[in-house]
Amino acid sequence: MNEKKRFLLRLESEVYEALERWASGELRSVNSQIEYLLRDALVRAGRLGAAKRAPAEGPPAARSPSEGE
Repeated sequence: MNEKKRFLLRLESEVYEALERWASGELRSVNSQIEYLLRDALVRAGRLGAAKRAPAEGPPAARSPSEGE
């Protein structure tokens, strides 16, 4: 089983409140929403293999040739 890493994240209240509303609308915790957004950004940037993406998240976005470098 993969071990989850813990770290402190400081956010402006406005950003946290927006994340909280977004997470609530998608029936996720704020922590899960942040992890979802980071994972999606990593896959889109080619920094994390598409195989690691959860199936419910849909197909990976197309990347331009310069993004693969």
